Amino acid sequence: DLLEYTEPKFGYTRESSGFLNLVEVLVEMSGPERKNFLQFATGCSSLPPGGLANLNPRLTVVRKEGEGGDSCLPSVNTCVHYLKLPEYSSKQVLRERLLQSTQEKGSILIS
Repeated sequence: DLLEYTEPKFGYTRESSGFLNLVEVLVEMSGPERKNFLQFATGCSSLPPGGLANLNPRLTVVRKEGEGGDSCLPSVNTCVHYLKLPEYSSKQVLRERLLQSTQEKGSILIS
C-alpha cells in the first residue's frame, strides 16, 4: 500500500534511495510508532476507512533542501499531507530523525 498510495515528488522518485528507505522504515515501525507518524504527517491519528487508498489528499514525500544534513529534521504540511524529508546518509539516520520528529508532541516546526 505504501508504494502504491504514497507520492514521491520534487526531488524524490519511486526509485530514489531516500524514498525507498522511508518506505522500509515505515514498514518496520511498531504499531504505536506508525500511529505517531500518521499523526505527525496528516494531523490524524488513524487512516480513513479503506486505508491509504482513501487518504485525501494522498501522502506526498518531497525532498527537503537546505543546510543541516543528517541533523536536519523532517517537517510537514498536515493540511495537504506533505512530508518534507531530507536526504539522509543512511536508513538508520532517517529512522532516528523520523522517530525524533514524531515524538515531539506539542512542538511546531514550520518550514
